[in-house]
Amino acid sequence: MTEKTRILDSLNEQALLLPSLVNRALAANDRVKYRFTLLQAAQAHAERPDAVTSSLRAERLAAGVQDGDLDRVVGDSERVGKGRYRIPDSARIVRDALSDVAEMLDPLRAAETTESAAFAQRLQAFAVPEPSDDELAADTIQVITSGDRAGGDSLHLLVMDMHRALNALQANLASETISGCRAYGIRDADRALIAAFMDGINRTAPLKFDHPGLSATATRVGDKLVLQNDIGTTDAHVLVIHVTGRTVTVTYTDVHLPRLLFFQSLFEGYEVQWQDTRSRKDAGMEDGVYHLCVGSYTARSNAQLRDYLGHLGSRLVFLIDWNRARKRLRLFVPRKAAIDLLKWAADGNIGHMAWLKAGGEQLIFDAMSFAYGGQLRPGDRLDDLLSESRAVQFLRFNLKQALEGLTQGRPASLVADEVRTELASQVRSTEDALLDTALEHAGLIVELADTVRAALEAAQAGRQNEVAAMAERAKDWETAADRELNSARGTLLEGDNFMLQLMSKADDIADDLEEAVFHITLSPNAHAASLAALGKLVDPVANASRELVKALAASRHARRGVPREDMDDFLQAVHAIRTMEHASDLAEREVKRTLAGDPRPFADVFGVVEAARNLEEAADGLMHVALLLRDHVMGRVIHA
Repeated sequence: MTEKTRILDSLNEQALLLPSLVNRALAANDRVKYRFTLLQAAQAHAERPDAVTSSLRAERLAAGVQDGDLDRVVGDSERVGKGRYRIPDSARIVRDALSDVAEMLDPLRAAETTESAAFAQRLQAFAVPEPSDDELAADTIQVITSGDRAGGDSLHLLVMDMHRALNALQANLASETISGCRAYGIRDADRALIAAFMDGINRTAPLKFDHPGLSATATRVGDKLVLQNDIGTTDAHVLVIHVTGRTVTVTYTDVHLPRLLFFQSLFEGYEVQWQDTRSRKDAGMEDGVYHLCVGSYTARSNAQLRDYLGHLGSRLVFLIDWNRARKRLRLFVPRKAAIDLLKWAADGNIGHMAWLKAGGEQLIFDAMSFAYGGQLRPGDRLDDLLSESRAVQFLRFNLKQALEGLTQGRPASLVADEVRTELASQVRSTEDALLDTALEHAGLIVELADTVRAALEAAQAGRQNEVAAMAERAKDWETAADRELNSARGTLLEGDNFMLQLMSKADDIADDLEEAVFHITLSPNAHAASLAALGKLVDPVANASRELVKALAASRHARRGVPREDMDDFLQAVHAIRTMEHASDLAEREVKRTLAGDPRPFADVFGVVEAARNLEEAADGLMHVALLLRDHVMGRVIHA
């Protein structure tokens, strides 16, 4: 105890010491939490000695504990029986932890806070056994480090409750306010650094709207400027910043590992050295685990130091309700895409709070219902309907539009209408892109049908070299048709889009026509009458393929309210395909009658038989595709 402390104590003026007592208590809080972590890590290593471990040196230095001997504690710990561990220096670690807790209580007692008496009783109630031979039982470690309130009181729970009380006391003790930060016990040089940090916070704080959080306090402990920020209500969501010279050390803990990693990703462009992230078992936290990381940055100049502090402060708003936003975005895109969206929103100073406030996921569900109507089925995901990349673009629009709407005071209903309109536009854009691909695919079917006709004409004239060339050309057309189908599949992740289903059916037609050309090459000695009959079968298939192109083109505008003449073009094309299919049935029978009277060996007519079968299957396929398209268009016109 210093002379000043003794004098003030004798005069019963301990309250005058509150600023220094609070500083010491906050430093003790850092130390005791390090000791909790040390005991937990030692226990974990004793149970799993082969697992990768850490000495926790970075955590020790960040907490201000100078004893380097503690760095060997984790590695030298071992299990000596069921639920019992030999942990080097454990007796001293426990004593020091209790001493730290007592030091945290000093300013609360001096200030005569309402909680101080209860805190003192809780501290006295702990019957933590004195370790002997550096042995600790699992139950003892639990009593010291547990964060599970359902399991009874613990030293860790007491520390968390006292830390909250100290933060409140610290705020009340503030001797000045710097850009909204309550500060006390600081030096003149600290004010510029505090102002830089607060400028960053204030620059982006409006993005949280009416959500609580981001209250900051600043003080000096020895050679360190200490900045604290209220970024959440979770016990293990803690941010402490130490500035020593031009070095900034950030200690950050979080129950959500993805959010911790997200926080680290917000410092691109700054050479922040992050220590390995530590995961700690604690039944009081979500999933029973919380995570801790320490990052250090050393600036080359005072200006660079202020720039970094401002950037650090400006990023904190993006941690508020981050996990809620991530979970809701995952309803529409995969996990990584959701986190990338939040990173994009943070980098662009857009954030996610406006979107949550404007309706969040309900905005998207309403827009999906509006854009897809009766086509939407339970369980349909946005990334399946649009593709992941298009869904991400739409969600970016949502985040940006929600922020613009709320900051400009636009009605929520207008924002919702803008979101619905954008998705409807995206859907039409996707449908139009798929329809363009389907038209290209149908055009290749026309080319294949014409190639069948050209091969047949060459065969009738005895030009077998040309027949072989036509077979190669048909193979190229069929390969091109496969590429168009694969392009359509690349537009969507799932094969449940109607146009994609239609193209898959139509691709069988392309296969049938390519095989028809191949089979013609197998009958170089076919009778002229057989080839002529086969030619009559080619005509309705070729005509039907052209009508399919017409029907697809006409379907683009087939919606409710479309002029009747536009629907007539579509229906007439479908009717023509049905007529051509009937004609192909008759032509196939003519081929069969001709072949039945052909005295040539079967080997000479085999190619014609198979080509006829291919052409008939192509005709059936064209009619099937046409009827599917008709049902789809009519359903959209009648029920849209």
